[in-house]
Amino acid sequence: MNSPCYSVAMDLGVCQLRNFSISFLSSLLGTETSSVKLDNSSSGASVVAIDNKIEQAMDLVKSHLMYAVREEVEVLKEQIKELIERNSQLEQENNLLKNLASPEQLAQFQAQVQSGSPPPSSTQGGQPPAPSAPLAAQHSGPSA
Repeated sequence: MNSPCYSVAMDLGVCQLRNFSISFLSSLLGTETSSVKLDNSSSGASVVAIDNKIEQAMDLVKSHLMYAVREEVEVLKEQIKELIERNSQLEQENNLLKNLASPEQLAQFQAQVQSGSPPPSSTQGGQPPAPSAPLAAQHSGPSA
């Protein structure tokens, strides 16, 4: 019945809860020490039975908590895996777009990033606009 306290936080908490329960029961029964003394009387046997029930309940709580933690860890590992894959995909897309962009487009983008203004939404289908398209639009005003 005397199990050692472990350094794992959950085991330590369970051990502390067990010690608290024994202390609480001892105070209810009127004993002066925090340890429950075993004797041949019926009250001693009932204290041991109660202590065993408390230990079983704490073990059950501990196993449920450990199961829930393991389940959550698996979910988080899957999310991390998905995020790593998405990050890799976005890095590849970013490198492709950098390679396809003209120096003028890169300079314009850097200026927008530094000024904090959003990029123009005139790109269609995720493709960068042709280098001559923005220049032609700037030079061709209304002819009237």
